[in-house]
Amino acid sequence: MFQSLTKVINSNISIHIIDIDSLSIDLQKFIDQHFVYICEGESDSDLEQVKKIVLKFLSSKNTNTKMGATAEFFLHLYLKSLGYKQECLYLNLEEGSIKKGFDGYYSLNDIEEYIMESKSGSITTSGINHPDKVKEAYNDLKNSLAGTKSNNNPWKNAYNHASHIDVATAKNIRKNIKKLSDEFDNNQFHNIKDFNIIPASTIFLDNIWREEFSKDIIGRLEDLSNEFEFTKLNLICVTQKSLKLFEEYLEEN
Repeated sequence: MFQSLTKVINSNISIHIIDIDSLSIDLQKFIDQHFVYICEGESDSDLEQVKKIVLKFLSSKNTNTKMGATAEFFLHLYLKSLGYKQECLYLNLEEGSIKKGFDGYYSLNDIEEYIMESKSGSITTSGINHPDKVKEAYNDLKNSLAGTKSNNNPWKNAYNHASHIDVATAKNIRKNIKKLSDEFDNNQFHNIKDFNIIPASTIFLDNIWREEFSKDIIGRLEDLSNEFEFTKLNLICVTQKSLKLFEEYLEEN
């Protein structure tokens, strides 16, 4: 489904390069299959209704917000294809908006837990590249965990979402997130080296495919990983041909 290249550096580091120059029939079917769950968890909502909710949200937002929301959705989708279990909701249940806090929280085999931070941008931004965006995502995660990004508790939202996403969410995962949330409220912060992390970058092209954003960048990303602290690390870089691809999918009946 995904046109991707994965390099496993060692047991703790993987690099993923993904190119989305179109939405193939197989990829659209995969989106259809998981769209409602990604957005609302174990919901009884109809696919077309949830697509309308997301389309309505995107249509009211500026380009930067559209890019961020679209990037997050495809990261959820890609990680799901790898077997990661989404422990968060794409939408805020009460607000009908994109969730706040960490951009993604996942589990693998109900044992390992991962935090994802997504950064996105347009080809029209001078000098934009995936390594810089990945580093930006990493620094954002580091500051959130250390309590220096803002006064908002990112764990609180993660706990609320994990409590709604699925009755099958392991109790030990919810318990762990709740503990981290309580510690944050008590000004007990943490070092990023103690977490499994997924810093992610998405670059949107202007409807003309260009290889240079995803070609021959693994070496640069491997060097960058040597600068990071973590327990386990997944670096993900996505290049999308156009921001319109997702909107066109949402508009289809």
